[in-house]
Amino acid sequence: MLAWTHGTWGVVTKCAPSLSPNFWNATPGLEAVRSGYVVVAPDYPGLGSDGVHPFLVGVDTGRSVLDAVRAARSIPGAAAGSRYAVWGESQGGHAALWTGQISARYAPELQLVGVAAAAPPTDLVQNLRQSANKSVRTFFTAYIGYTWNQRYHASLAPFGGAQSQRILKRLAQNNCIELNSKPKLGTILGVATLQSRWKTLDLGRIEPWASLAHRNSPTTHDFGVPLLIAQNPKDDLVAPAVTLAHSKALCRSGARLKYITISGPGHATSAKDSATETLSWIQDRFAGRPAPSDCRRL
Repeated sequence: MLAWTHGTWGVVTKCAPSLSPNFWNATPGLEAVRSGYVVVAPDYPGLGSDGVHPFLVGVDTGRSVLDAVRAARSIPGAAAGSRYAVWGESQGGHAALWTGQISARYAPELQLVGVAAAAPPTDLVQNLRQSANKSVRTFFTAYIGYTWNQRYHASLAPFGGAQSQRILKRLAQNNCIELNSKPKLGTILGVATLQSRWKTLDLGRIEPWASLAHRNSPTTHDFGVPLLIAQNPKDDLVAPAVTLAHSKALCRSGARLKYITISGPGHATSAKDSATETLSWIQDRFAGRPAPSDCRRL
């Protein structure tokens, strides 16, 4: 079985990938069905269902992925075994790494053979600081503020006064990520306003936001599962230098890690652009072949 962990579609119920007509076109993991895999693609909590969506909240998201794998195994006729791999993109890369990190203790009855993450946010503070696309960084900061305020009851005061907080909430509540669509005028104006007001905002220096970001950054310690990390050096959302630093830290801890340098237009197609090599690597993990390591090269 393959668990596909999706990138960011939004942070409110209506933004669930499974509700979108673009779901099939925007889910590279479904290609594995052609190779005979059972593929499970969870929405994550709060998308397509009631509750708070834990945007970039590691344990909550990892548990939802593992629960989805369990659920797939219970479907008569699915023929889903206990061995599985996880592959994710962007927010889903973060989810994939967290799934691997907690799998042994949360779902010991399952056997995880490998974790593949394309353009994964790792050190969340450093990604917010180093992301080159200031507009998208502002948008995602609004997502973090909105969801972590609900999930952890962290004060929104660092994000500005009442007007700034209203804009933050509207951006999160009213904007799902849609393929090949242009942002609405209100969204453009809202992002521009917050971008101007947040020039000096650094959540890594403000509590409890700094501690929450550290808590939800994937571990740099080897958790005993073969890893594949793919990153486009032209990515303007997930900072390539942060992904590389995380990969090197995993290598220093003893992880077996394959590192793919993606060639392609940028962040949005990271999984698609690395799909052939990633699916081949996943197939080798199920076949029991020794996992390769690029750690010396890194």
